[in-house]
Amino acid sequence: MSKIKIFSLGGLDENGKNTYVIEIDKSIFIFDCGLKYATGNMLGIDYIIPDYEYLIKNQKRIKGVFVTHGHYENMGAGADLVKNIPNIRLFATKFTKYVLINSGVPEKNIVEITPHKKLNFGSVSIFPITVSHSCPDAVMYVMNTKDGAICYTGDFIIDAKMSGHYDMDLGRIAYVGKQGVLCLLAESSFSDHPGHTSPTHRLEDFFKDIVNKYEKRLLYLVLPTHLYTIQDIFNSALNKHRKIVLMGKTLQNVVAFAKKEGYLTFPEEILGDLSNIEDEDAILLLCEDKENPYASISKVMNGYDRYISLKPTDTVIFAEPRYDSNEKLLVKIENELAMFGCRIISIPKDKNILHHASSEDLMLMLKLTNPKYYMPVKGEYRYLVLNADLAYSLGIPKENIILKQNGDVVSFEDGLLKDKEEHIKINECLIDGKSSDDVGELVIKDREMLSENGIVLISATLSKKTKTLLVGPEVTTRGFIYVKDSKEIIHEIKRISEDIITRNIVDNFVDFNKIKTEIRTELSKYLYEETECKPMIIAVVQEV
Repeated sequence: MSKIKIFSLGGLDENGKNTYVIEIDKSIFIFDCGLKYATGNMLGIDYIIPDYEYLIKNQKRIKGVFVTHGHYENMGAGADLVKNIPNIRLFATKFTKYVLINSGVPEKNIVEITPHKKLNFGSVSIFPITVSHSCPDAVMYVMNTKDGAICYTGDFIIDAKMSGHYDMDLGRIAYVGKQGVLCLLAESSFSDHPGHTSPTHRLEDFFKDIVNKYEKRLLYLVLPTHLYTIQDIFNSALNKHRKIVLMGKTLQNVVAFAKKEGYLTFPEEILGDLSNIEDEDAILLLCEDKENPYASISKVMNGYDRYISLKPTDTVIFAEPRYDSNEKLLVKIENELAMFGCRIISIPKDKNILHHASSEDLMLMLKLTNPKYYMPVKGEYRYLVLNADLAYSLGIPKENIILKQNGDVVSFEDGLLKDKEEHIKINECLIDGKSSDDVGELVIKDREMLSENGIVLISATLSKKTKTLLVGPEVTTRGFIYVKDSKEIIHEIKRISEDIITRNIVDNFVDFNKIKTEIRTELSKYLYEETECKPMIIAVVQEV
C-alpha cells in the first residue's frame, strides 16, 4: 500500500496560481503551474506565483508537471518554474504546449502528450482524459495508485454539443469511477451557479445579432487563448460579406496555428488585412492581455495605435471576462468610449465567457467518478464550501469531504484519510517586469508609503579633515509638500537635521549610522505632528 500526500502551493481561497502537489511514497507529481495577476493595489507588480522553495529542495523526486490546459491561471508560471528547476518536465497536449512555448517555456522541457494514452511512472500511472473548456485540448488527469485513482478535473463544463478538440469523454470518466476513485479534486469557481453552465457559454447567436443589427465597424476585445469564443465570432460573420481583421502579432499567430491544426475552422476569404481596417463594415479583433487589462482599447482611445483611429460610429464589444479587480478601470474606459460617441456592448449577465463547472456539472462529475473522498479546489474559500455542500447533498459523508488552505497536507495511508495536521511552509513571489526574483513585501510597503505620503531627502556634505558641515543640510521633497508654500517646515527640517549631525560629531569621529537613524526618527515625529503624514525619509551624509 502507498503513503499519499496532497497539498496545494496555490489555488485554494484565491483565483489563479493553481499548483497542486501529489506525493506517492517518494515520488512527487505536480498538477498545473499557474500564476495570479496582480490587482490595482499591488503597485507595479505584474503577477504573483507560488514560492517554489519546497519543490526546489525536493526536485530530485519530481516526476513532472501535468498541465490541464492553456490558460495562465493554470500554466502561466511554467517559465518561472523552469528557471528555478531547469531540468523539470512539463507534460501538455498540443495546444497547451504551444501556449507554454509562447509564454517562455523552453521546448526541450515540454513533453507533448496525447489524450487517452497512459503515462507510466513505476507503480503509478497517469491517464489524461479530454474535457470541454474554452480552449482546445483541455484534459483532466487520473492518477492510478495501488489504493485507487486520484482525479484532478482542471477546468471543465459538460456540454454534449462541444465536440472535436473540445469534446469531453464522459464514458472514460464513468469507467474510471467504476474502477474506484480514492479522491476527486474538482474546481469550485462556479459552484454558486445553479444548473449547468451550458448553454449560457454559447455566444454565436448573440454575436450574430450584433453583426445583423450594427452595419458599421465592430471592434471585439478578445483573449487570444479563448478559441471557443473566437470561433463563435467567426461563425457569426459567415456569409455577411464582412472582413475580419486580426490586430496584433499575438492574435495573428494564435489564429494561424489554430487554423493549421484544426482548432479553428473558417474560410480564408473572411480574413482581411490592414487595408480593410477603415472599411465601414469591418470587424476588428483586438487582442487583450490579462497582465495589462484593456491595454489595446486604451491605446486606440488615446490615439497611440498605429493603425486604428476610433470613430463615433464604431461599436465596441467586450467579448472577454469581467473581473472584479478590473471593474473600476473598465467603467472608466466605458465612460470614455461613450463620451467619444461609440456604442458599447458587454456580454449579458445570463451569458458566460468563462467555461467553469456550475453546480449541476459538479454533481454530475461526482456521480460519474463516485469518489471515496472529495477535495474542492480552485476558487475563493466560500466557493470551496459551496462545492463541499454539493458533495454532502449527494451523500458523501462530511468526514470524507476535505476543505483545506494552501500548504495544508492531506495524508492517506492504505487508502484511509489520516488527520496529521501537517503543513508545508508556503509563500508568494511577487514578480515585477521580466525579473524572476521576488519583489517582496518590504518593497510593496515602500511603494505604498511613497504613493500615499511621498519622500523627503536630507543631504549634507562634511569635510573629511575638519568634520564640519560644508554643504547643507539640503531638503528635497517629492509627493509630500510644495516647498515654496511650506518654507517654515523646510527651515525646521534643516535645523533639526543640522542639530543631529552636529551632536553626533565627537572627537573628530562621525557616527553616520546614528545620524541617519536619528534624522529618520525625529523628523518622522515632527512631520507627523505638523502634517499628519508619514513620508519616507532618506538621509544622505557624506565626506569630501
